[in-house]
Formats: sequence, structure tokens, C-alpha cells
Amino acid sequence: MTRIVPDRPAVADSQPTELPGERTHERLRNYPPVEQWDDVVAYDAKAHPRKVPRHYMLVPTTCFNCESACGLLAYVDKEDFSVKKVEGNPAHPGSRGRNCAKGPATINQVNDPERLLYPLRRTGSRGGGEWERVSWDDALDDIAARIRTSIVEGRHEEVMYHVGRPGEDGFAERFLQAWGVDGHNSHTNVCSSGARLGQTLWGGYDRPSPDHANAKVILLLSSHLETGHYFNPHAQRIMEGKQGGAKLVVIDPRMSNTASHADVWLAPWPGSEAAILLAVASHLLRTRQIDEAYLRRWFNWQTYLDRRHPDRPATFESFLDALESDYAEYTFEFAAAEAQVPAARIEEIAKLVASCDHRLAAHIWRSAAAGNLGGWQVARALWFVLALTGSIGTVGGTSPNGWDKFIPHGPDMPPAHDHWNELAWPAEYPLSCNEMSILLPHFLQEGRGRLSVYFSRVFNPVWTYPDGFSWMKALRDTDKIGLHVALTPTWSETAEFADYVLPTGHATERHDTHSYETHAGKWLGFRQPVRRVALERSGHPVADSREVNPGEVWEENEFWFELSWRIDPDGSLGIRRYFESPYRPGEKITVDEYYRWIFENQVPGLPDKAAAQDMTPLQYMRRYGVIEVQRDVYRADERPLTETELEGAEPDAEGVLRKPTDLDSTPPLVGEAGAVGVRHEDGTTTAGWLTPSRKLEVYSTSMADWGWEDQATPGYIRSHVARSEIDLDKGELVLVPTFRLPTLIHTRSGNAKYLNEIANSHPLWLNSHDAARLAVRTDDLVRVSTSIGYFVARVWVTEGIRPGVCALSHHMGRWRLQDQEGSRWVSGLVDITHPDGDESWLLRYKGGVAPFESDDPDSSRIWWSDPGVHQNLAFGVQPDPWSGMHCWLQKVRMEAAHPGDQYGDVFVDTRRSREVYREWLAMAKATLGPDGQRRPEFLMRPVKPRRRAFRVGE
Repeated sequence: MTRIVPDRPAVADSQPTELPGERTHERLRNYPPVEQWDDVVAYDAKAHPRKVPRHYMLVPTTCFNCESACGLLAYVDKEDFSVKKVEGNPAHPGSRGRNCAKGPATINQVNDPERLLYPLRRTGSRGGGEWERVSWDDALDDIAARIRTSIVEGRHEEVMYHVGRPGEDGFAERFLQAWGVDGHNSHTNVCSSGARLGQTLWGGYDRPSPDHANAKVILLLSSHLETGHYFNPHAQRIMEGKQGGAKLVVIDPRMSNTASHADVWLAPWPGSEAAILLAVASHLLRTRQIDEAYLRRWFNWQTYLDRRHPDRPATFESFLDALESDYAEYTFEFAAAEAQVPAARIEEIAKLVASCDHRLAAHIWRSAAAGNLGGWQVARALWFVLALTGSIGTVGGTSPNGWDKFIPHGPDMPPAHDHWNELAWPAEYPLSCNEMSILLPHFLQEGRGRLSVYFSRVFNPVWTYPDGFSWMKALRDTDKIGLHVALTPTWSETAEFADYVLPTGHATERHDTHSYETHAGKWLGFRQPVRRVALERSGHPVADSREVNPGEVWEENEFWFELSWRIDPDGSLGIRRYFESPYRPGEKITVDEYYRWIFENQVPGLPDKAAAQDMTPLQYMRRYGVIEVQRDVYRADERPLTETELEGAEPDAEGVLRKPTDLDSTPPLVGEAGAVGVRHEDGTTTAGWLTPSRKLEVYSTSMADWGWEDQATPGYIRSHVARSEIDLDKGELVLVPTFRLPTLIHTRSGNAKYLNEIANSHPLWLNSHDAARLAVRTDDLVRVSTSIGYFVARVWVTEGIRPGVCALSHHMGRWRLQDQEGSRWVSGLVDITHPDGDESWLLRYKGGVAPFESDDPDSSRIWWSDPGVHQNLAFGVQPDPWSGMHCWLQKVRMEAAHPGDQYGDVFVDTRRSREVYREWLAMAKATLGPDGQRRPEFLMRPVKPRRRAFRVGE
């Protein structure tokens, strides 16, 4: 390929200063005006005290280091077109020019001296550390041939794309649907399946979108302000809400930075959160501090009465009396006993919530919903409280995510396939949100299937998932996984067990679109390769991102275009057509053409906004990196239906307006096929919700239809780590491994030197009462035993966590098997041995983090040494039988380290891993719904197949 080395460019024409979506009073004055972005002059800091001017072109992109997708501005040096730094993009409506530490640290990842720069192919055994450099053409031809063979031979389910944090919306569906494979797998059931199910059962949307800035009461079940979902955009607005007088309530057993800002911090026993929320709901019902008009219009209260109280009068007043009676058991005293906190503290929260005046902004995502058996009921209970106070969709309240999210798709979207992959969607978990990915090694071990081609895409299951040694066993077995392709910008523990390691781009080196629910509005962000954009703007066309990225780093979209093209070289499989240019028939689409089509045809208002500034839509998005699609989004459930939507729709017995559909049609991403809205008792027709009833389902017919009638309403399920399950006198504790420090996230940011210098120690939090009982002090080594093994950590005695609970952040514990196969900024070199036979595994550090020589002089200045403890290895899989969420919280036994134990040791017996898998699998049950349905159609499912595939035997 041609490598572009440009001459010094001329300054491009200036552009207007107005930023998209900007409100005058919100304008950030410390950013260069947009008309200067093509030539910003700044002085070289390294030349200080001399004033040496440098000329930069500012190109917007989006951060790739967590799910917040905050806007960035890259400073591209106009002399050599290198990226010198990244800061916030003031045009971005979500992040508004502000970033946490991870955004600016992108420059570390781009310039990391250890980053992957060229495609590699395994030459020895998997995990053996033997590699050879290979051309992209050779890798593509091999991978494409294997996928083509699987498709031609009807083995579609043997192709799997396993994604960690996607960082994009809508692109993966294209190639998977075009290939006709039900191969999408995700990390969701170690992240958010619990909260997703609890929220989806209410309204068909799987996560909340709080309007924190306008709230009167903010209720958070997490350390959300500093590390929660979309935490930077949300943290800004939480603080704005507090400045406006909002009361902040935090429920978290650990004293987080967020809890330190709270007006009320409650540190309950883990797993009791639903009981607390239901006590609040019971108080609201008992005192009738509820929005009766809202409940009458939007609850499926008639169904509740019919299913739970068929002998009662079918009136709304009767429903309220029944509801109050049904939740009367959830007293403050009951919740206090479960939570091990004073009843008066729960009553204090209840009274604050009751005073919210329809302005309760609340959030639950991971935290308790991700930690506990039945954790999905925490989210169910939270939305119950939101509904009772009439705070759903209001100014200062909480909306569903779908109201504030916008996902466009490219041209000629492939139709749905009719396959169903039981390796991801097993019969035992019909209500799971989403794929049951943590069980893949066990399913392969049981012979439920095999994989011919497995993609791990910016994903590290060996480190991120529980039971990582079982993953190592599966990834090493070429009979179970024929080809493992790791698409990644950096080395990882999982990449060590791949056949191909293919280098993909960081935030400044790739294209993506994305939209997230950061506030009560919609926006569409555009990540773009900034050096490429700067070169093209300066008159140097770029045909392929490898021409401008370091080494042969390739952006994923171009990779997927090319791979799909090679899978179907003559078009006979019907795949190639979905990767043809809409502007040059028969020719392969380019990334410019792909996004040009989206921006010209899929984004409301963008063509007009672009034309007003004498730009094309693509030019507009390249200039600003984002567009605000809609402001002040509230009460979308009350949106009147249009004549087009009503045409051909007929109401059923419950008032749901439906259009005819058949089994060959595709269900929407969420919502029931054919349903368009609801007709109310007063005769009005509105869009409503996405549940089967198009209302908020206080009684979930789907839970009942799939065999769980006892869980059809908001309730409380005692956790596997409830107080009654823990014997403190025997050294037992609850381990909370679900929090992290805000400067690092999972494994993606491990190669950022700035971040590792900020956060580089990994203490095990322990309350002083427990420390005294166990006779340990700060810095002592302890052995923490789990259901399948143990790990050795270093104690930090603190009052910042409640007694009976210990906690270890999941931001550290990185390791490498080979010296050059991992980030030495953060990882330690290890041995993995089998001290008691093949089923026993011991990971032990041979050394910690230490200075090393590289092209970056800072690598020789490393002063920290702690690589951390890879605790997840010692956790057996614990899937919640309803949501499929891995229940992260662990019942552990803590004792002083044994003779011979070393810091960071992790021991696991994989025979015990299989036993734990079977114990938790036995709690689930394989059930079919009406008409033989595998799962409810309205539940979210990535890459949904045709409706026919939802039905067994069709």
C-alpha cells in the first residue's frame, strides 16, 4: 500500500463559530473558536521558556476508553501530521468539552511503544508465544475461506463474533446478517444483564436515562458519579442537580467518591437493595403519596387484578388497595433487618423520595443488579418507585434509554436470518439479557457445539470473565475452536491464545457512530481517524487507513468490508451485494461512502444543518464530530400516533394497536412484532411502551408465560450472599469485586502510562471490625478462598466499607505469559503451573511492574511495581436463572496467608469449576412460551432473526 508523506498543507477555509446544539450560556470559552480549528497556534511546552510556536489542525473524534463515548479534539501537528494531544470537544452535547483522565490518555495508547503494529500468526501451540508476521492478505484469505466453508456446509452457528465494549452502534449487525450467522456474542452477562431484565420487564427498554441536572432527588445505587454508566456526562449533571438544590442519596456498601458527596449514604448488606426500595414503595402506597392519574393510565393494572386478585372488583381503586396490601410486608423494619441498617435511615430515604415532586432521577446498572442472585429485581423495584412517584419521563425524572438514543443504519441493510445459536441462547435461559457468554467454555466442554471461527473483538474473556482457566482450556483446544482471531489494539491475556492477532485502531484511528443516553436529548457521535481527516483536508487523499495509521494498524470497518468481500468473491452467496457502494454499483463500498449515505439519509435535520453552513452532511460530521438530533426529550410514551402508523392497525382486547405480520418478518430490536401503539380508555392513541401490553407492566405476563409467575411482579429475592448465608465466626465475608477506580477501565486502558501512574495499587478493602476479628492489619497478606480456589491479596483496613464485606477493585491484576506479549506499564510476568494435576491451576508472578527500555523514555522511569491480583480467575460461573447475569458477589473465607503463599497467587481446581457451573445451571429451567416461543420477542436481542426462528419446530 502507499504510505502518505505530505508536504506542509495550506490553511483550509474557516468555518462558522456556532457549535451544533450549543446553548449560549453553556459555551465553553477555553476552547479555540471553530473557525480556527484548521490552524491553531500553540507554544511548544518542551521548548519552555523559549516561545516556539507550533501549528495544529484540530480534528474531532470520540473517546474509546469506556462506554461514555465523550467527544475529543485531536491536535494534529501540521508539520508532520502526528497527533500531539487530545482534549475535549466542546461541540459534543453529552460530554460538553469535558473529559475524565482516560480521554487525554488516548495519546499514550496511540504512542505506546509496545502496541501491536502488524498482523501476527501463531506458529507453535496456542499460548506458546511463538508468532510470525503475516500479511493482511494472507490472514484475510484464510479467515474468509474458513467462514465461507462453514456457510456453504450449513454450519452457520460455528462462526462467532464475541465483542467486549462495542464502541459503535449498528455496524456489526450488517456483516453478521449478511453472512446469515447467528454469531453475535457479547460481554453483557458479566456487565448489565440483571438491570436490563428488571427494566425491560417494565417498559421494553433496558436501561435508564436520568435527567439529573433538573432533579429534586437523585437516587443512585452505585458509585455512579465517578465510575457509573456514562459517568463523565452523568457526573457533570449530578453536580449541576446538586447545585440546583437536589438531594443526593447513595446506596452502596462502600464509601465511594460519590457517597462522599451524598446527603444520605446508606451502606446496606449486599443483596438487600430490593427490600429497601420495596419498603420505600410500600411507604408511598400506604401514605398515598403516589401519582394516581399516571398509574391509572399507564399501569396494566387490570391484568394485575385479573392474575393476582380475580375476586376483587375490577376497579382502579380496588387495584390500589390490593397493591398496598401486597406490599405491606415490606416495612422499614423488615428492610432494616435484611440490610443490617437502622430502620430510621430507610425511612429518611423514603420521605425524601416522597417529596420529589415527580423529579426523581435514579440509576441502577451494575452494582447490586450485577452482583446478586435475583439482582434484576433491584432494577424492577427501582422502576416501581419511579412509577409510583410519577417520575418517569418527566423533567428532572428518569426516562428509558431508547428515548434518548439514536441508531442509524447503512444502505441496503441485510435481511434477518432464520438461525438460532444455542451456544449463545441456550434453552435454559429464555429470559436472559443478553447472550449466555460466560458459559461458552462449559457448553463446548459438554459437546453442545464447536466453533470453526471465533473472533474476540477488543475483548479479553480470559481476564474479564469469571473462571478464566476454563477459558484458557477451551481456547487451547483446536478441536473445540478451530480458529481464534483476536482483533485488538493491544496485547491481552486472551490474545495470547489466538491464532491471529490483528491490530485495530484506537480512538484517533477508526470510524464509528454511536449514541448514548447521557441526558434528556438525542445526539449522534462520529469517531473518525484524525490523521486521515487532516491529510484529506490538506489535499492528500487517503484510500485506506493503513496508509496513515502506525505500522499496518487497520480500522475495523474497512477490515469487515474486505473480509465480507472475500467470503463471497463471485457474489454467489448473496453476501457481497451488502458491501457494494450505493454510488458505484458493483464496486466495493468505502468508509466515506458508507457514512456519507448514513448522514445524507438517516439522520433527521443533518442535511439542513450542513447546508446552512455550506457543507455536505459528511463534511459537517467530520468538522464537528457530532450532531444534536433532538433536545428536551420527555414523555415520548404520550407521542400521538401518525396516520401512517395507524393505517392498517387494529386494537386487540387490551387496546394494543397491531398490524398484520407473519413468521418470516423480523421483530423490531425491542417491542412486539406488528405492535405500533396503544388505545387508551379515553380514546387517545399514543406510542406507549414496548411491552406486550404497550404499557408499564407492574404484572409481567412474559414472566408468567415462561414459567415464573411467582416473579411476575416487583419483588425481593434473597441473594446468595444474604446475611443469613454468611458465618462471620468462621471467617466468611462477602467479597464485592464489582467496583473499580475511575482512572482505569477493565483491560482496554492498561497501556496508558498516565493512568497507571495515577492508579497503581490494588488493596483489599476490609473494615476495622473484621480486621480485628481476623487479626490482620494493613499490608498483611491474606488468602481469600472462593468456591473454586483462592487468591492472595494485601489488606487495607478502612472505615470506608461496611463490616462483613470486603472489596477488591477490578481495574488491576494484569499479567503476561511471555515478556513481550503484554503491557509492561501494568502487567507482571507469570508462570501458570499444575501443582496437583491437569485440573489444578496456579498463577504466580515471577516479577512485578518494573522499568524497561523502549522508544519512550518514560518507560525507564516507572516507579510503581504492583501488578495487582487477578481475582476473577478464582470465581466460578454463577448465572442468575432469570436474567442470565453472572452474580459477581462472592461468599469467601478470609485467613492469614499460608506459608509459601505469594502476593497475587491464584489457585483454581477446574473440576470444582464444572461442579459450580452445574449447581447454578440446575437453578434455571428450560421453558417455552406461547406457541413454542424460545423467548419473548419484545426482549432485546442483538441481530434478531426472523420470527420463525423464535419458535421451536418452525
